[in-house]
Amino acid sequence: MKGLSICHSSTASSSLPGFIIFFITFCVHKLESARFTVIGPDHPVTAIVGEDIVLPCHLFPRMSAENMEVRWFRSEFTSVVHLYQHGKDEYGQQMPEYHERTELLKAGIMVGNVALGIVNVRPSDEGQYHCFVQDGIFNEEAVLELKVEASGSAPQISVEGYQDGGIRIVCQLAGWYPEPEVLWRDRRGQLLSPSTETKSQDGRGLFEIKSSIIITENSNQNLACSIRNAYFSLEEEPSTFYISDFFFPRMSPWPVVWSVTLVISLVFVSLTLFLLKLRGKHLNTISKLQVDLEWRRSLSDVVRANVTLDPDTAHPYLVLSEGGKSVRWGDIEEDLPGNPERFDYWECVLGCGGFTAGRHCWEVEVGGEGYWAVGVARESVGRKGDISRSPEGGIWAVGWDWWEGQFRALTSPVTLLPRRRAPSRIRVCLDCDRGQVTFIDAGDEAPIFTFPPGSVPGERIRPWLGVWDTDTWLRLCP
Repeated sequence: MKGLSICHSSTASSSLPGFIIFFITFCVHKLESARFTVIGPDHPVTAIVGEDIVLPCHLFPRMSAENMEVRWFRSEFTSVVHLYQHGKDEYGQQMPEYHERTELLKAGIMVGNVALGIVNVRPSDEGQYHCFVQDGIFNEEAVLELKVEASGSAPQISVEGYQDGGIRIVCQLAGWYPEPEVLWRDRRGQLLSPSTETKSQDGRGLFEIKSSIIITENSNQNLACSIRNAYFSLEEEPSTFYISDFFFPRMSPWPVVWSVTLVISLVFVSLTLFLLKLRGKHLNTISKLQVDLEWRRSLSDVVRANVTLDPDTAHPYLVLSEGGKSVRWGDIEEDLPGNPERFDYWECVLGCGGFTAGRHCWEVEVGGEGYWAVGVARESVGRKGDISRSPEGGIWAVGWDWWEGQFRALTSPVTLLPRRRAPSRIRVCLDCDRGQVTFIDAGDEAPIFTFPPGSVPGERIRPWLGVWDTDTWLRLCP
């Protein structure tokens, strides 16, 4: 018994230094693990079937993720969409449906950008994605939602003959996603129930729908067939037509044949008129834009504002030039006082002073192709934490999203603007009296986007700039 006791004491004594070394190593390893937050978009990302999309994700604060594990997955941790590990991409665990369709965009990985690119988007790609980043024993993740859509053919109306004492009219469409709703309405806009409706999906997962309704004499003879978008509950332009009582059969079958033939002709005429109407709408829109542009050019009371940037509001990662005329994103966080006016989450800055009345404009030159935004903000805009960069958060702006390759207006949800590249010089026109802000391409005088009258509140409004990439700068023009 004494020998056993002596042996146990010796073992405990000899293992104590090992335990201390293990504890110190564990603590050092824990301290070495970087602390960060993984940030994704605060709104669903929308992709078009057949096109490419980038799912944004980055670390905050900005730091290199080159030696971290980056795992993009769906509902299960093991259902891997893309895996980056030990400084390289690993494809052994990747789900087969994403084979050769994903890429971790490493151009910004040194500053914490871990965005994922997906090529040739499919309907099956829709759903939630987890952006998981691990450094040592520390890990964080962000969850974002991808919505997929495809706009197919317009409603095609055809007449399929006589049935149950009336005429059977069919509305067909194909190539839509998600599944749209086909709506029949009478002359008063009231919804009608279809007699039959069949739905199917093609090889790509896109929906085909065939809906029919029977028109009887002295009933709903003035009809419209339209499509409702499953995401936004918006109806597409309807196809409409009218059938007179004269076309319905009485005693002889020959009027039936003749009426069906005539109705088919009327349908083709209606479709032709519909296309001409669409063309007319586009011409009217262009004409209105031209008139609006001429109106803006003729304004005599617009004040060319001499805008400078307020250093007390600049995020610590932003570097302002002497005189406050330009701003760029810095590599390191500046040691600045955390005053109440300073933004501490999104890298943005306000202009000095501001405006409460009158019409004012200024121009901003853009350098680089990173992630930036230009616009105005109300004096009381939030400065601390994750603010909403939209009118709801007190910001009215347009900007270029490098991660998604899109020029867009920062509405809620965002409005994609039909431009392949962002302008190199943007004119901001603020009308305090009308509560309106307009953005114009200063290069070709083309309108970019207008927040409508009354959308900007009647309080002091200040210029607002945001920069989120090291290779991008914004400069206020003289």
